[in-house]
Formats: sequence, structure tokens, C-alpha cells
Amino acid sequence: MREVPDVPEPAEEQQPARGLAGRVPFQVVEVTGPSMVPTLYHGDWLLVQYGAPVRPGDVVILRHPFQQDLLVVKRAVERRTGGWWVLGDNSYAGGDSTDYGTVPEELVLARVRARYRPLTKDQRSVRGVVTWAVSALRPVSAARSVSRRLRAR
Repeated sequence: MREVPDVPEPAEEQQPARGLAGRVPFQVVEVTGPSMVPTLYHGDWLLVQYGAPVRPGDVVILRHPFQQDLLVVKRAVERRTGGWWVLGDNSYAGGDSTDYGTVPEELVLARVRARYRPLTKDQRSVRGVVTWAVSALRPVSAARSVSRRLRAR
């Protein structure tokens, strides 16, 4: 996942509650990889809120437990002793709590609030543009999830 360049850094007195130095409360990030398909696709842009309370079913940004310079996007499934159990919506992609166990609470950084899906080259027809316009910007929540893994729980 890449952060969007040129996001202004907040002044020290404007930092969000969880002590995330140098972060603004809201930020835009880009999804890379297939682990959250069908909810999120490679190239989607996410509006994330740092320090927001996390509930089961929320899509979150977290630091990978073993590679803490790597940010990942997963679904927080349930709170367990020691942190959150997180899963990718694509069960074939891996790279979630089934591989590395419970994620400590302090590694869960932000909650995804909305998804923006950019227009692709194959959507240049009138029908493609109309279809894109209807679904390009969506809130991301457990209630609107298309994830079979979440519904199966």
C-alpha cells in the first residue's frame, strides 16, 4: 500500500489522539495487491481515519507484525486476547492472521472510511463510464461488505 504524496503534515498540536506523530487524522492511501478482493481492488484509493475506534467487521490499516515498515489493509474480524484477528477478504491471497496470529492493538493504525475506484482504460464507453460513476465512491463498512468470509461468520 502506498501513501499519496504531497499530503500536508500536521502541526504538533493537531496530531490525532493515538500519538501518531506526523500524521493527519484523515489520509488517502492506494491499495496494492489482491488480498481484499472483492471489497477492494489493486489501484483503489482509500480514505482512512487514524485513531478511529475499530469494531468487528471494519476494514483497517495496520503495520505487519513481522515487517513493521509494511502497511497492510485487512478486515478486523474479532477482538481476541492480545489484539485483533484480521483477515483478507480474498482467502486465496493469504497474509493475514491465519499466517501471523493476533495483531497487537497498537499496530492497528487506522480505519478505512471510503473507497474510490479510479476510471480504467476499458471503461471509456458510455455504459462503462455510467457504471463507474454509480459505484466509484463508496463507504467501506461491515454493513455494506461484499465479503463472503465476513458473512460466513
